Amino acid sequence: MRERITFVQKLGESLEPSALAVGSDTITGPEVHAVREDRLTIALDDLSKELQTLVTSAHDLHIRWVSTTAYEAVSPLLARLPPGFHLFFTPGKDEAATNKLCPLLGDIFGGIVCSSPNESFTSLPRDTFSHSATFQYFQQLDSLSQFVQYAKRRLCRSTDASCSARLDGLASASSLDISYDPVQQVLRVTALRPYERQQVHVTSHPQLRTEVGILSTDNPQTLEPHEIGISGLLTVLGQDSKPSPTMFTFASRHRDAEFTFSAQFLAPTGLHPTLQLRLASNAPPTPTQHDDDDTTCAPYAYLTLPRPIFADRHQLSDPLFLVSKNLTALRYTTQPVDLEAPEYVMTQGGSAVLLELSPPPPPSPSQPKKSDKEEWTAEIPLHLRYLAPAQGGYSAVSVPYPAVFWACEPSGGAAAFPPNPFDKVQLGYDGLFRDGTVFWHVEPRPVGGGGGEGVTSLVNVVSVPVLDLDKARWVNAGTAAAVLVGFAWVVWKLAGVYLYGGDGGEGERGKAGKKKRQ
Repeated sequence: MRERITFVQKLGESLEPSALAVGSDTITGPEVHAVREDRLTIALDDLSKELQTLVTSAHDLHIRWVSTTAYEAVSPLLARLPPGFHLFFTPGKDEAATNKLCPLLGDIFGGIVCSSPNESFTSLPRDTFSHSATFQYFQQLDSLSQFVQYAKRRLCRSTDASCSARLDGLASASSLDISYDPVQQVLRVTALRPYERQQVHVTSHPQLRTEVGILSTDNPQTLEPHEIGISGLLTVLGQDSKPSPTMFTFASRHRDAEFTFSAQFLAPTGLHPTLQLRLASNAPPTPTQHDDDDTTCAPYAYLTLPRPIFADRHQLSDPLFLVSKNLTALRYTTQPVDLEAPEYVMTQGGSAVLLELSPPPPPSPSQPKKSDKEEWTAEIPLHLRYLAPAQGGYSAVSVPYPAVFWACEPSGGAAAFPPNPFDKVQLGYDGLFRDGTVFWHVEPRPVGGGGGEGVTSLVNVVSVPVLDLDKARWVNAGTAAAVLVGFAWVVWKLAGVYLYGGDGGEGERGKAGKKKRQ
């Protein structure tokens, strides 16, 4: 096994080599304002038997977890997904091992309610672009506590307090990625902590090769418009006696749009809530930042919706309706989506939607120019399913913020990005674009805050009216009484028809009696 720990600072921030103390198995230094990335690479032989069987039976396996707490990212660690648990999976030929995936995910992460890939996973399109996985699964998962306990049992010895302490640190992680590489036969586990004050202190273990990097973004003179520069210090613990300076550049598919957005449901929500996105800028990435002149850029919102809520693709196919909501087109939605089924009878997991947004056009030359950037909104109509009865008559549905980005897609067949140490693929939406597409990510900013003492949750909660279990017994009794009264009335009417012949009480016997009286 080997690990790579990287502190990534912003442009202009750096640390002098003299500020670091390198020992035989440790490196210490001052606090730095940085993002911390911990990556553990585990060889196939070091995995447990159950994990070996699982990963070797999969052609593609990528697990992404994103925290519901707002965080600031730093280039080049900018790739984003909506908060929650995401799985991207392409099964192999071993069907028996594939069917063990859901129970194993439940043991590792807890709270995963999928039954089997065939029933719970949704299919990703592979007719246009072939660089995506076959299946996708999404579920809201707020905590990694179950995963931490599982990792402690599998990776830490009872006497290794430092191992347990490092895993406990995942409570503050902003994201966790687990990917299996079938070519190199390794499992990579990557945890990302948000941009904040981080203490530089790393201790290596005898079984691990530990590399520590303290890096920051850079702009060398040789930097190409489509590249990102990185410089800083690298140290291999147990091998280097002092940090070594480094500088390198690479083309990155994930970049910073340098503005923010927020999302909230318009009131009143009802059973057909509308999610409003408020974006701080309508300006696309500048032409000097494009890879070539043939690149076409457009803003997108990628939503992963839990089972109780969905988008109606028929409604989102009406051009006039889309224009009224500042939307351009529905580019992708999970299919099929049952529009009528209540939530409690469904076995399929959540759905995914990719919408192209329609920003307001820049002012014409005859209009006064207030600013290059203009705040604007887009509205996404959604629909709630009928939910199971609950105490109090209401249930809460949590809907994560979408991922919002500008996608600059090459018009021709551009070459794929060369690998780099911080690249991230298999995000669900990247497989819906051509190779060579650049994603300019917009940072989510919760309504009412974004850090500190403000609102920090990247989840909107909708209160849904349902049958109140406390009053259900009166509903049952009332329904039974109504049915009984209705049944009695029908029986009474049928008896009247039988007894009086159906002539308003003057059947044959009634008429005979009437004749005798005359």
